[in-house]
Amino acid sequence: MEALLVSTGLVALAEIGDKTQLLAFVLAARFRKPLPIIAGILIATLLNHAGAGALGAWITAQVPPAIMRWVLGLGFVAMGVWTLVPDKLDEEEAAGKGLRLGVLGTTIVAFFLAEMGDKTQIATVALAAQFQSLLAVVAGTTLGMMIANVPAVLLGDRMAHKIPVRLVHGMAALIFIMLGALVLGGFARAWGL
Repeated sequence: MEALLVSTGLVALAEIGDKTQLLAFVLAARFRKPLPIIAGILIATLLNHAGAGALGAWITAQVPPAIMRWVLGLGFVAMGVWTLVPDKLDEEEAAGKGLRLGVLGTTIVAFFLAEMGDKTQIATVALAAQFQSLLAVVAGTTLGMMIANVPAVLLGDRMAHKIPVRLVHGMAALIFIMLGALVLGGFARAWGL
């Protein structure tokens, strides 16, 4: 349960103002069909994060625990710093790479590609390695993506200017950095992380 809750919270916070959330705004404004966009976000996120979580689980099986502690701890700290860097949406990502796949297909392709190498995908790898619970982490990171992106699709521009993005990014960065410090300090086991 802890893996699910931590994964959900971290990704939901990290996703506020992220390029995939900006992509959700753009797709909502462009297509004005929220249900296929939301379904596309869900499908793309499940596929992307399942692969990322599987990679995290595989890495855990390959890397000795002492080294893994350092990799995870420093990785979480790096994600915290990365969270403070504002995202920009590329025109190609917003257009779904120019493919004509309809609303659902364009959303799946655009979101899947936008998530490649993104902080939430890397966080999914690290969380799966940390918690060693692939299903709970993928469910949590996917839920976090949906919590952040569904309102973006449904409310569009009206909501974009009302969220204190810098404050939310600061909170997410602090959580990532604290989690990294806990892992590096060896406190993670004592807290059940």
